[in-house]
Amino acid sequence: MDETPLDPETEQRIDQPVSEEAEHETRLTPAQAVERMRINIPTRGNRKLRTIVERVNADRQLKGWWHVANVNAVARLEINDHSWVHIQIVTNVALKLLRQLTKHRVSPAMVRDYGMAVEDAEVVVTLAALLHCIGMAVHRDGHEDFSLFLAEPKVRELLRELYEEPDTTVIAAEVLQAITSHREYGKPLTLEAGIVRVADALDMEQGRSRIPFERGRVSIHSLSAAAIEDVTITDGQERPIRIEILMNNSSGIYQVDGLLKAKLRGSGLEPYVEVIAHIDTEAEKSLVPVYRLET
Repeated sequence: MDETPLDPETEQRIDQPVSEEAEHETRLTPAQAVERMRINIPTRGNRKLRTIVERVNADRQLKGWWHVANVNAVARLEINDHSWVHIQIVTNVALKLLRQLTKHRVSPAMVRDYGMAVEDAEVVVTLAALLHCIGMAVHRDGHEDFSLFLAEPKVRELLRELYEEPDTTVIAAEVLQAITSHREYGKPLTLEAGIVRVADALDMEQGRSRIPFERGRVSIHSLSAAAIEDVTITDGQERPIRIEILMNNSSGIYQVDGLLKAKLRGSGLEPYVEVIAHIDTEAEKSLVPVYRLET
């Protein structure tokens, strides 16, 4: 069966470590940092989606939030990359998941509940993915809530003249629901919200985790994330979506069983997704020569 591809630039970014670029970005001036940012997604004839992406790429306020979010994450907290690269990957993965599902005749909420179109579901998923962690620009703690109050006026701005009321309010509400539901204990009420939640968890490859790992912050989180070599999304054999995860070390099981499983559970995507994790035993390597438990 055909596979829905990511755009080539995202494929390249997923294949390459992002830690050096993410760290370098935090040392740029804000003007320099936002100049480098450009979101690419396959809009596939969706005129509204194409207009939104054009507006996003011209929006220096939104890019400013992404920059501050990454400064907070990488430079101040020394945790995983939260740059625009993360945003690009999550947005592409979310769209890929949605298109895989609709290809298999799974109806998103925008179609089922409102009688709108799949293209409108793509707008919801894209906006939620683009805005899901802008609250990191305020603080890591409670960033999902900060994302909500920053996102609501921004959504309306990006939707200007594309929809009329009450459709604008419906789209905005569904975007906010997806944003708040991506948190650890979130409870998605729609397919679109569940997709964003799972897509966020699927940005797990080792490049994103290399910053804390290389700085010596060895924990099950950094160790297991550094073990993830590759994530692919294709048609499943028994379900619409097959997620395959290649690990170079068995510690990566924590990413799959501990983190991805937690995001998948309750997402609404459980009936549609099969997850297969492989450990390349020949390539398995010792990521830390000695591990000492700090007490």
